[in-house]
Amino acid sequence: MQRLSIVALVIVLSACASVPSSSVAPNLFQDRWFQPADDVIDAAAAFALSAPMRSYLDRDIARRLHAERPQWGLINALQAGGKLTIEYDAAFTRNAAEAFAAGSGNCLSLVMLTASLADEIGLEVQFQEVLDEPTLSRNGDLVFYNGHVNVVLRENRAEQGVKSTDNSATVIDFIPRKDRRRQPVRSVSRDTVTAMYMNNRAAESLAAGKVDTAYWWARAAIEREPRYTATYNTLGLIYRRHGYIQQAAVVLVHALALEPANTVAMANVVPVLRALGREREAERWSVRLHELQPYPPFHFFDQGRLAMERGDFTRAGQLFAKEIARTAYYHEFHYWLALAYLGMNDSERASAHFKIARDNATTRADAARYQIALDAQERRVRDRRTFGSTR
Repeated sequence: MQRLSIVALVIVLSACASVPSSSVAPNLFQDRWFQPADDVIDAAAAFALSAPMRSYLDRDIARRLHAERPQWGLINALQAGGKLTIEYDAAFTRNAAEAFAAGSGNCLSLVMLTASLADEIGLEVQFQEVLDEPTLSRNGDLVFYNGHVNVVLRENRAEQGVKSTDNSATVIDFIPRKDRRRQPVRSVSRDTVTAMYMNNRAAESLAAGKVDTAYWWARAAIEREPRYTATYNTLGLIYRRHGYIQQAAVVLVHALALEPANTVAMANVVPVLRALGREREAERWSVRLHELQPYPPFHFFDQGRLAMERGDFTRAGQLFAKEIARTAYYHEFHYWLALAYLGMNDSERASAHFKIARDNATTRADAARYQIALDAQERRVRDRRTFGSTR
């Protein structure tokens, strides 16, 4: 995420680092500075099974679970055309019960929903973080690093009293990609997934301007899993937004003590240290950040937007393509590349990138917006053909 005047970055769904101790540093929290949260913050709610979810298992798919066995019965029910219609929508991180009620959620919400249902029918559940490059997104002045998790299900043979070597596992991934099978993964604990959920809620609250609520979500995430270092970065930004620059520095320096190569924490600590007059420290981290990340997130994209304003569509297209080369699936980059191609009168490529933007949109609203742009472009192409144009 971005900050007030320069870029602030927030990690959502990222890795749980392995650190020497799981204890929380004693000076991270300053509860007296914050009003009570607007939300009810309860770690147990992340995976809690609601009455409608229990009814769904007991009534709607009970026969399927018996006929196909629990593992495949649940998997088939979750798939398109099954008994449960769930849509991917990254607008908001819901807990399991909220995702079930809404019929939609981001990858973390859908993983928690699947795990909650699987727990109830006695399946073994394992959580995995996919170790590919995190994708980027932007909400106002905040830039998000978006990681990805999935869930592995297998029959609990020991619980059933069945002796068998067939204990095959199935990976459930709600945004599968062709190259994902080749990407490394690592197991993460249920506590880590719960902390991821709470960190997401903190980041979303911060983006909405609800700084007090964001603080309590971040605090709860750190208490749940102190080794999940992404939340320290979120907490540092919360303090900065609230005007507590010194405390922001304390938290961000702590994050860098745990992960000295964390470029997100580096990008956030540099302006904080400079605001405090700690120029030598700020410069040291700035140099290190430039070594690890010569161009910050959205650098080429923002340069491309400026080129569009100048009417230099060719240069804009080149810059958008550079951003796509390092963040291949971010929908907004493809949308703007499509607009650049329109400026170059390249209708075919414009349509292709409008489609890519639509197919990779993470919210229903964005998908609808890109579909409207694609429909308008295809109408223009048809109209030109009607009047005998070759383009």
